[in-house]
Amino acid sequence: MSKTALVLGPTGLVGSHLVRLLCESPHYDAVIALARRPLEWQHPKLRTEIFDYDHPDASKIVGDDLFCALGTTLRKAGSQEAQYRVDCLYPWEVGKIARQNNVRYYGLVSSVGADAASSAFYLRTKGDLEEKIKLLGFPNFVSVRPSFLLGERPEFRLGEKIGIVVAKLFRPLIPRHYRGIEAEQVAKCLIQLANDGGSGTRIVENEVLLDM
Repeated sequence: MSKTALVLGPTGLVGSHLVRLLCESPHYDAVIALARRPLEWQHPKLRTEIFDYDHPDASKIVGDDLFCALGTTLRKAGSQEAQYRVDCLYPWEVGKIARQNNVRYYGLVSSVGADAASSAFYLRTKGDLEEKIKLLGFPNFVSVRPSFLLGERPEFRLGEKIGIVVAKLFRPLIPRHYRGIEAEQVAKCLIQLANDGGSGTRIVENEVLLDM
């Protein structure tokens, strides 16, 4: 049975891979990208819905599987409050509507170390979101916790470029829990976990993602 996939954050590092791989997947006959602007990449299966995350339109959040790769940086957001809104509140609000619309799968890109009790703002935010999504009652909820994401972002980030070089250079010396992982691999894992017959809440750590 072919399904419809919904993608939050379709223009980001993992999100762009998700869109492409979902369009190539035999499991899906339609892919809906909920985006602030039209996507440059096109495909017969792909439909872009211009989406206002501050005022989500429930009629656009209709499908079978929801993939969330939405996120920002503190620098881009401008404040912790604004970053929390993008990284936690938006994915949660869309998730609530999706569940009301009978979406059965929520696949989330979280972070290594995500913990609602963490003293670190970013990790606490990711942990908060995981806890909020758990309570929504999706039959299949998967949160993947990648470490440093490797790949080419649409926008240039000097610090991240340096980090990628260092991560690749010292990769054999870094424990697998914290080892850098290709963004494409993270996207592949989320799609695989949406279609493996699993159910309930699954938290998938970085070392497992590397082996999938």
